[in-house]
Amino acid sequence: MNMKKLDILFVHPSAKELRYLIYQDLEKNDAAIEPPIWAAMLANHCRTKGFSTEILDCEAEGLRIVDASSQALDFKSRIICIVVYGQQPSASTQNMEGAIKLSDEIKRQGPDSKIVLLGPHVSALPKEVLKNHPSVDFICQNEGVYTLSNLLMVQNFDDVSFLRKVKGLGFRDGDNVILNAPERIVPKNLLEQDLPGMAWDLLPNLNKYRTAGWHSWPNKSDKSPFAAIYTSLGCPFRCSFCMINIINRTKLGDDIDSSDSNVFRFWQPEFIIKQFDYMAKVGIKNVKIADELFVFNTKHFMKICDLLIERDYGFNIWCYSRIDTCKPAYLEKMKKAGINWIGLGIENPNQVLRKEVHKGGYKGIKILDIINSVRDAGIGVGANYIFGLPMDNEETIKETLQYAMDNITDMANFYCAMAYPGSPLYLEAVRKGWKLPDTYAGYSQHSYYTHPLSNGLLTSEEILAFRDQAYIKYHSNPVYLKRLEDQYGVDAATNVRDTLKIDLKRKILE
Repeated sequence: MNMKKLDILFVHPSAKELRYLIYQDLEKNDAAIEPPIWAAMLANHCRTKGFSTEILDCEAEGLRIVDASSQALDFKSRIICIVVYGQQPSASTQNMEGAIKLSDEIKRQGPDSKIVLLGPHVSALPKEVLKNHPSVDFICQNEGVYTLSNLLMVQNFDDVSFLRKVKGLGFRDGDNVILNAPERIVPKNLLEQDLPGMAWDLLPNLNKYRTAGWHSWPNKSDKSPFAAIYTSLGCPFRCSFCMINIINRTKLGDDIDSSDSNVFRFWQPEFIIKQFDYMAKVGIKNVKIADELFVFNTKHFMKICDLLIERDYGFNIWCYSRIDTCKPAYLEKMKKAGINWIGLGIENPNQVLRKEVHKGGYKGIKILDIINSVRDAGIGVGANYIFGLPMDNEETIKETLQYAMDNITDMANFYCAMAYPGSPLYLEAVRKGWKLPDTYAGYSQHSYYTHPLSNGLLTSEEILAFRDQAYIKYHSNPVYLKRLEDQYGVDAATNVRDTLKIDLKRKILE
């Protein structure tokens, strides 16, 4: 038993039995197991403020909820902080399944424990989390950096007069939910001081983390070890379906969405390269740059590429870009730096629909030209498509699929439009009384309980059925499989064929 007396324990809550709830049989070999970046950054922040801390990664350790709870309590920490993020920011809501079940179990085993939750879902719906889940003592209204370290300075967590002084904190006073004045997010000029990278030494062995199958293909299909980092935070854009910026909220109110806090911050390249130096030292090859928008500020990402080229570590890197920020002039240097994949948010090739969800973005952009430029540079394209966006109908979703089939990329994700809490689309759905998922798992794209948003032109059932059929049609296409064999070898095509054997069951389609 670990008898350390800690100030704060950070917990990544995706316990073993909950991975099946979220991913069904994809969890066995296909769903990635990623390092909990925010837990590791917050732990490092607390250390710089003089507080003792550890990380318990339930997912990487393969723990069941009852065992995860016991291990969390063994640390005898003043606070247990459950960090509700996921493999992408929109996964925060689906990961609330694990966070709440773990929180409930911790309280059952240790009623006097103090539990704080933070993450995008919590930032989007702070009052609801406190009202609906009695096992949660505190919440952070945004990224929680300063809120946590200030909370740790409170001597008595039961003294409401002290709790009211902690900006950004939410808690209950009797039957009343109290949301204190918001705390600031870490300003760009203080990132290296107050968020000084990840606490790598507190994470499990990095061999316990694995990347997605397609990302591993240029690395001889070896998925582990694997690491993921942020080089920047947030996004300057305001897409209606996106909620990633909700973690930046610095306003109170029930009608706040991510478009109110579209803040973009980045660490200096000279600081970031030290994180890559560490990964190379411990033998990492597969690296995910988790930034929502890595390819954006040229002084930032191009300098990082320069530093990676100087070191020639041989990384297999995956990053993200918008179509309208990915310029052909960048690509040769990015490839030399080890970037083998760029995830492109195409969403919908229809210019009218795309303008609607991106609020005027992508003007004059020819998507196919960008895809071809990336491909010509020797970089794999991960194309992301969404079915069921506002104004989508039966004809336009078929057009989107046909576009994908006509313009094969090395990888393609097909998503259903989902009104994630924190997105402008969520507030619109609430105002108009549209049907939302009944469970947190309903926000997962791969769960049995998946429940996409009906857009008034297509039902939830029609959108989900089309998405599942589109996935099979695209990935069983002989032209696509032949391309994978030629580009990455037989193992890549076999990986896709094996994935196609997994039958995702859907409650609303039964």
